[in-house]
Amino acid sequence: MAKTVSKTKKAKGAAKVARAKSKPRSSDSQSHAAQVILSTHHRPGYERRHNHPTRAKNGYMNVLLTHGVANVGVAGDLVKVRPGFARNFLIPMGFATFATPHNLRIVEKHRVRLKALDEAKRADLSGLAAQISQRSIFISANANPEGHLYGSVNAAQIAAALKADGLPIEEDQVRIEGPLKELGQYVIPLALGMEVTGEIKLWVVPTHEEEAAPGA
Repeated sequence: MAKTVSKTKKAKGAAKVARAKSKPRSSDSQSHAAQVILSTHHRPGYERRHNHPTRAKNGYMNVLLTHGVANVGVAGDLVKVRPGFARNFLIPMGFATFATPHNLRIVEKHRVRLKALDEAKRADLSGLAAQISQRSIFISANANPEGHLYGSVNAAQIAAALKADGLPIEEDQVRIEGPLKELGQYVIPLALGMEVTGEIKLWVVPTHEEEAAPGA
C-alpha cells in the first residue's frame, strides 16, 4: 500500500513539473508577442494597409501625379480621381502614385526645396537685370547718309553682342517687334525668365571704313 501511494505522489509531481515546463513564463510570453508583431509587420500587404492611400469623398481617391496628365494636372499635384482610373491607368502607367502619408511628406519636402531654388534663381535674375540696366552695347552696321541701314539688326545680333559683353542672353529673350533698320539709340526689352524683365541700351552706329592709303 505504501509503495502504491509513493508511486501516485511521484506521478502527480511529474505531471506538475511537466505542466510548469509547458506553461510559458511572462518573459517568454513577451518574447513571443514581439515575434508575432515582427512577423505581422513583414506580412505581405501589412505596410499597404497601415500606410493606406488617403481617400476623398464621393467615391473618389487621392493620388499624387508623378507626370503631367492632360485634363488631370501637372507633376506634384494631389488630385481626386476615380479608383478605377487610378488603379487601371494612372498608377500602372507610372503617371501617379498612391497619396499615402509617407508620399505626401516626401512631396511636401520636395516642394519646399523647389521653392527655395526658385527664389534663389529669381534673385539671380533680378541681379542680372540690374546689371544690364547699367550697360550699353554697340552694333556697327552699313548705312546711307540719311541713317537708313542697308541691312538690319535682328534679335540674334543683339543677343550675340550681349554675350560678347559678358551678359548671358539668348536670342529668344530679346523682345523686339521687328528688325532695326536705322542708326540710333534703342532701349531693348529683355525677358530674363520667371517673370523677371530687363532693358539694355543699344547703339546702332555706322561702320567706319578704313581710310584709303595715300596715292591709291
